Amino acid sequence: MIRRLYDRTLKLSEHPHAMRWLAVVSFAESSFFPIPPDVMLIPMIVAQRAKAWLIAGVCTVASVLGGLAGYALGFFAFAAIGQPVMEFYGYGEKFAEFTTEFNDYGAWIVFIFGITPFPYKVITIASGVTQLDLLTFILASVAARGIRFYLEAALLWYFGPPVRAFIEKRLEWVVTAVVIALVGGFVAISYL
Repeated sequence: MIRRLYDRTLKLSEHPHAMRWLAVVSFAESSFFPIPPDVMLIPMIVAQRAKAWLIAGVCTVASVLGGLAGYALGFFAFAAIGQPVMEFYGYGEKFAEFTTEFNDYGAWIVFIFGITPFPYKVITIASGVTQLDLLTFILASVAARGIRFYLEAALLWYFGPPVRAFIEKRLEWVVTAVVIALVGGFVAISYL
């Protein structure tokens, strides 16, 4: 099923209204859809290198707006359903501790997981559940999603089709390694 969904999403990159479909997929992926927008972004940029920055911009804006929908889903669904269940089972205090810890590092969590292969929708919904400061959520999302999609666009714009296979197979892991090194550097500096 996932493979068919992936193939259909990839096919949308060839559609006459591909830019609109990219926005829809980017929005949906940030809150519930399992296929990342990169599936469309990469072939669209390869086919239209002159529009690389516009394509990355549409993908970024739609992804952040979808992230806000995920945030709202976490905020309202948890408040209406999850919170009473947690309190009924006596986990209200433990959840409050988790919320505090999540929100202490919320900007970093949203930023790191917004770039990496980890499903961004999980973080958007968790941010709503824990009621992470909305401005912090938005700024971290814009930075993370912008870096991710504009980096792909820059590589595709500069190197063209030969870099496509690299991006499709390895970019997320390279970005993950860079983020781990960056976070490791900050941790090392804070302890020195």
